[in-house]
Amino acid sequence: MARRTKRLWTDEEKRSICLQTTAPGVSVARVAQRYAMNANLISRWLRDPRYAPELLAEPDAACFLLVEIVDRPMHDDSSAATEALPTTGAIEIDTACGHKLRISGAYDPEALVRLIRGLSG
Repeated sequence: MARRTKRLWTDEEKRSICLQTTAPGVSVARVAQRYAMNANLISRWLRDPRYAPELLAEPDAACFLLVEIVDRPMHDDSSAATEALPTTGAIEIDTACGHKLRISGAYDPEALVRLIRGLSG
Protein backbone atom coordinates (compact mmCIF):
# COMPACT_ATOMS: atom_id res chain seq x y z
CA MET A 1 0.00 0.00 0.00
CA ALA A 2 1.29 3.45 -0.93
CA ARG A 3 1.99 5.78 1.94
CA ARG A 4 0.28 9.20 1.90
CA THR A 5 2.45 12.18 2.53
CA LYS A 6 1.18 15.20 4.38
CA ARG A 7 1.50 18.44 2.44
CA LEU A 8 2.56 21.53 4.28
CA TRP A 9 1.04 24.77 3.03
CA THR A 10 2.67 28.13 3.69
CA ASP A 11 0.53 30.92 5.15
CA GLU A 12 0.64 32.75 1.81
CA GLU A 13 -0.57 29.62 -0.05
CA LYS A 14 -3.42 29.24 2.44
CA ARG A 15 -4.43 32.88 1.95
CA SER A 16 -4.29 32.47 -1.83
CA ILE A 17 -6.42 29.31 -1.78
CA CYS A 18 -8.98 30.93 0.56
CA LEU A 19 -9.16 34.01 -1.66
CA GLN A 20 -10.06 31.83 -4.66
CA THR A 21 -13.26 30.73 -2.89
CA THR A 22 -14.61 34.30 -3.03
CA ALA A 23 -14.85 34.42 -6.84
CA PRO A 24 -18.44 34.44 -8.13
CA GLY A 25 -19.68 30.96 -8.97
CA VAL A 26 -16.70 29.20 -7.39
CA SER A 27 -17.33 26.81 -4.52
CA VAL A 28 -14.99 25.61 -1.80
CA ALA A 29 -15.34 22.09 -3.23
CA ARG A 30 -14.18 23.22 -6.68
CA VAL A 31 -11.11 24.96 -5.24
CA ALA A 32 -10.35 21.85 -3.18
CA GLN A 33 -10.50 19.69 -6.32
CA ARG A 34 -8.12 22.08 -8.06
CA TYR A 35 -5.52 21.40 -5.35
CA ALA A 36 -6.44 17.73 -4.79
CA MET A 37 -7.31 18.37 -1.17
CA ASN A 38 -10.28 17.97 1.16
CA ALA A 39 -12.78 20.86 1.17
CA ASN A 40 -13.01 20.63 4.97
CA LEU A 41 -9.42 21.81 5.24
CA ILE A 42 -10.18 24.96 3.23
CA SER A 43 -13.31 25.55 5.32
CA ARG A 44 -11.16 25.38 8.46
CA TRP A 45 -8.73 27.91 6.98
CA LEU A 46 -11.63 30.24 6.09
CA ARG A 47 -12.65 30.36 9.76
CA ASP A 48 -9.12 31.37 10.77
CA PRO A 49 -8.67 35.18 10.59
CA ARG A 50 -5.04 34.74 9.52
CA TYR A 51 -6.10 33.16 6.21
CA ALA A 52 -9.65 34.40 5.60
CA PRO A 53 -9.96 36.89 2.76
CA GLU A 54 -10.49 40.47 3.91
CA LEU A 55 -14.14 40.57 2.89
CA LEU A 56 -14.87 37.49 5.03
CA ALA A 57 -12.77 38.67 7.96
CA GLU A 58 -14.60 42.01 8.38
CA PRO A 59 -17.27 41.66 11.06
CA ASP A 60 -19.16 44.77 9.86
CA ALA A 61 -19.18 43.77 6.19
CA ALA A 62 -22.48 44.17 4.37
CA CYS A 63 -24.50 41.04 3.85
CA PHE A 64 -27.83 40.28 2.23
CA LEU A 65 -30.62 38.44 3.94
CA LEU A 66 -33.60 36.67 2.42
CA VAL A 67 -36.76 38.54 3.43
CA GLU A 68 -40.27 37.20 3.08
CA ILE A 69 -43.28 39.42 3.61
CA VAL A 70 -46.27 37.61 5.06
CA ASP A 71 -49.72 38.83 5.95
CA ARG A 72 -50.37 38.94 9.66
CA PRO A 73 -53.67 39.55 11.37
CA MET A 74 -54.07 43.10 12.60
CA HIS A 75 -54.35 43.59 16.35
CA ASP A 76 -56.89 45.88 17.95
CA ASP A 77 -54.11 48.28 18.88
CA SER A 78 -52.32 48.47 15.50
CA SER A 79 -50.75 51.87 16.28
CA ALA A 80 -48.73 50.33 19.13
CA ALA A 81 -47.32 47.68 16.78
CA THR A 82 -46.34 50.32 14.22
CA GLU A 83 -44.62 52.50 16.81
CA ALA A 84 -42.38 49.57 17.82
CA LEU A 85 -40.92 49.39 14.31
CA PRO A 86 -37.85 51.48 13.45
CA THR A 87 -38.76 54.51 11.35
CA THR A 88 -35.32 56.03 10.77
CA GLY A 89 -32.01 54.72 9.55
CA ALA A 90 -30.82 53.27 6.26
CA ILE A 91 -32.15 50.18 4.50
CA GLU A 92 -31.07 48.60 1.23
CA ILE A 93 -33.28 45.91 -0.29
CA ASP A 94 -32.66 43.82 -3.42
CA THR A 95 -35.85 42.10 -4.54
CA ALA A 96 -35.95 38.75 -6.32
CA CYS A 97 -37.26 40.43 -9.49
CA GLY A 98 -34.17 42.65 -9.75
CA HIS A 99 -35.37 45.89 -8.17
CA LYS A 100 -33.08 47.66 -5.70
CA LEU A 101 -34.50 49.90 -2.97
CA ARG A 102 -32.43 52.30 -0.88
CA ILE A 103 -34.25 54.05 1.93
CA SER A 104 -32.51 56.49 4.23
CA GLY A 105 -33.90 58.76 6.90
CA ALA A 106 -37.46 58.59 8.18
CA TYR A 107 -39.92 56.22 6.49
CA ASP A 108 -43.40 54.84 7.00
CA PRO A 109 -43.17 51.06 7.59
CA GLU A 110 -46.65 50.42 6.17
CA ALA A 111 -45.83 52.37 2.99
CA LEU A 112 -42.59 50.42 2.65
CA VAL A 113 -44.47 47.12 2.90
CA ARG A 114 -46.95 48.26 0.21
CA LEU A 115 -44.08 49.34 -2.04
CA ILE A 116 -42.27 46.00 -1.74
CA ARG A 117 -45.51 44.08 -2.37
CA GLY A 118 -46.13 46.20 -5.46
CA LEU A 119 -42.65 45.53 -6.84
CA SER A 120 -42.77 41.78 -6.20
CA GLY A 121 -46.27 41.27 -7.61
